[in-house]
Amino acid sequence: MIIVGELINASRKDISAAIESQDRGVIQEIAQSQIEAGAHYIDVNAGVFVGKEPKYLKWLVETVQSVVDGPCCIDSPDPNAIETALAVHKGTAMINSISLEKDRYDTLLPLVAGTDLKVVALCMSDEGMPETTDDRMRIADKLVNGLLQKNVSIENIYVDPLVQPVSTNKMFGVEFLNAIEQIVTTFKGIHTVCGLSNISFGLPNRPFLNQTFMSMAIAKGLDGAIINPLDKKMMANIIAATALAGKDDFCMQYLQAFRDNRLDV
Repeated sequence: MIIVGELINASRKDISAAIESQDRGVIQEIAQSQIEAGAHYIDVNAGVFVGKEPKYLKWLVETVQSVVDGPCCIDSPDPNAIETALAVHKGTAMINSISLEKDRYDTLLPLVAGTDLKVVALCMSDEGMPETTDDRMRIADKLVNGLLQKNVSIENIYVDPLVQPVSTNKMFGVEFLNAIEQIVTTFKGIHTVCGLSNISFGLPNRPFLNQTFMSMAIAKGLDGAIINPLDKKMMANIIAATALAGKDDFCMQYLQAFRDNRLDV
């Protein structure tokens, strides 16, 4: 299971303040804590700083990678900001994200074409957010095949079918789960990823719903999540669900987590 730590996002007030004041200590501490908790990528986002995003995104990558021996997930729809950040990035980054929205697609596709970059392919188009499994599959098919035609390897594509809240439509959870299953069945070797907290929007006890939904998604084939890795209950849930879904040979990861007291939540 690929974990993308979501906490270094300028939409959060403490992160925005740290970016603006160039407080490396705050950013580095959060980056390190996410890696120690099990994150494989550190998401970096400076999207609220219109006009300054390239500069700040570059600073975030440099700041994070000065203390973390691992890659970043560069979170921006702006190709200029992504290119600026990539210029200083060490190793193979993940780009979050390309979609079927024409402007975004046309500007980001040339940037990732023929590279080894990991790419989040978000199931969103100019028609809006997909509601059904079929809607998601139509978008995923165009995104995946478009990337493949531009020499992006199938194993470097992470399709995000887009989670929507069940509080607004009782079928949104089911449609998302069915899309995960169809995507991994249709495109052999592809990855799937999502930020799933939106599933519980507007409902009480959101962490409980999120954890349950994560288990269901892993059972359907989800193998990547953009989450808060400091949420010990969620991380323990992922480890258990991965073992139960037959994705942990001899339950070695589960046993290691038990020895490390990461299941004692």
